[in-house]
Order: sequence, then structure tokens, then C-alpha cells
Amino acid sequence: MPYVIADDMPDEPAGLRFRRLLERPEILRMPGAHFGMAALLAKQAGFEALYLSGAAMTATMGLPDLGMITVDDVCFWIRQVNRSAGLPMLVDGDTGYGEALNVMHMVRTFEEAGAGAVHLEDQLLPKKCGHLNDKKLADAHDMAAKVAAARKARKHLTIIARTDAAASEGMDGAVARARLYLEAGADAIFPEALNTREMFEEFARRMPGVKLLANMTEFGRTPFFTAQEFQEMGYAMVIWPVSHLRVAAKAIEELYASIRENGGTHRLVDRMQTRAELYATIGYHEYEALDQTLVKTVIPQAMPQRG
Repeated sequence: MPYVIADDMPDEPAGLRFRRLLERPEILRMPGAHFGMAALLAKQAGFEALYLSGAAMTATMGLPDLGMITVDDVCFWIRQVNRSAGLPMLVDGDTGYGEALNVMHMVRTFEEAGAGAVHLEDQLLPKKCGHLNDKKLADAHDMAAKVAAARKARKHLTIIARTDAAASEGMDGAVARARLYLEAGADAIFPEALNTREMFEEFARRMPGVKLLANMTEFGRTPFFTAQEFQEMGYAMVIWPVSHLRVAAKAIEELYASIRENGGTHRLVDRMQTRAELYATIGYHEYEALDQTLVKTVIPQAMPQRG
């Protein structure tokens, strides 16, 4: 139903709904869906929680993922996804946008915008994608202070601490940092850029009883594993952070090339979402029915298209 009908809005805060999903025995699958249409399509496909990637948000804005966006920039996407799909979402909080007070402001702002969970990472600015080289790590105790600040600021938000230490400090360093972050108040741990099954299994073995997040990004350091395989390795959550944007961007690239080459869109019509499918996805007629001054739209029959 349209988001403008309050009766259809969930009574529980997103943080509690996220936590309840996380308590189930099966792995929580969260596809990247950082804008309204993607959120609607993910919900339509049956997903119960979503992921908002900093890399996807910045790329959509035409920017690199180097810590350049603000809390308010991110909240634009959180509100949009919350309004569109109403599903609990995990949001990429980068390094927290500063120190303790900045982290607390981020937590309150994200939670008020509709986030169910946030993850913080232990890099220094300018931060980089976790699967790239030469990342600079924050002091572990400084990161723990940020986690403690986030814990103090949250009402229901799940706090996930990400560590990028495996690449530079090895498994012992990553595990030591994770334990420190748990002591500071993290609800779960996100070990970034592990690159073998053995590393994933070892980290999980050394973190008994801890909720762990796996990142199944493409073109990175992690080999392909399915959600079921991650669950069998001991992980409670998995994200596919930028997959939706990669597929969409490639399709847009091919569309523009075809228009340039063929003088129109006619060769790609069979790959497009139809007007009827678009209207069904966004609930066009449901919104229309709420305003008595609007005459119900009749979807035009498509003109014949040349292949």
C-alpha cells in the first residue's frame, strides 16, 4: 500500500525489526538497495532486509567511495528506502563521520531516518573500499571509543563493528580488534576482505557465539560463496552491496551505446520494464485511487517496435 497511509506503517521501530530477523537461525540475506525503486524490487523478490552501501550511494552521486559524503547525504537515501519499502536496513556508516560526538550524531540521525542497523569501520580518513590496497587503520582503542559512543547513542539500532585489519595485521590482529570492539558494545562483527574459505572459517571459529557479517562483493578479494555456504561457515548475515548498481549501470551503458549507434531505443525495448510493470512496482494506481480528483489512468497499448 502507499506509504501515505499510516495504518500500513509498522508499529515497531526498524531496529527492533532488524534485531528480530537477526535472531532467526537462518542467515539474514541483505541485497544492496540504496534507492526507492531498488528497494521496491527487492521487497517484491521476497527480501526482508536491505543494505545501503556507501560505495553505491557515492557512485550514484558520481563520486568515489573516499569518505566524501555527509550524514545528511546518507539520510536522503535512508528516508527514500524507508518510505518506499518499509523494510529494516543496514546502513554503511563509514568511519562515523568524525570522532565520538560525530558518531553519536550519526547514530541518532540514521535511526530517526529509519535505519535498523549501522556498521562502523576502523579505517582512517580518507577511507577506501575494504577490498583495495594500502588501507590505513585507526588505533584499535580509538575505534573502540567510537563503538562505545554509538552504543550510548542508539535506542534500538544494531551496532556492527567492521575491521579491515586482516590484510595488514593478519588474523590475530583482526580477531583481537573484534574482541575489543565487542567489549566496547558492538552487537556484531564485520570482518572485511577475507579472501579464502579457510579465513572465513577461522575467524568464525575464534568468535564463538558472535553474530558475524559476510560481504559478498564482486570484483574484490573474496571468492564467490552462496548465502548457504556463508551460513555453514558460521555467518549470520550476508550483503551483496553494489551488485544492483553494477547491473543497472551496465544496462544503462548499453542503452546509451545503442541509441548512439542505432538512432533510438528500439533494439532494447524487450529488455525494458514496461510501463505497466513500472506502475505495478511503484503502486501508481493505488496512489491514484486516493485522490478523487484524478481519473484512473489507462495504460496505452505499446506501439509495434522494430527489432
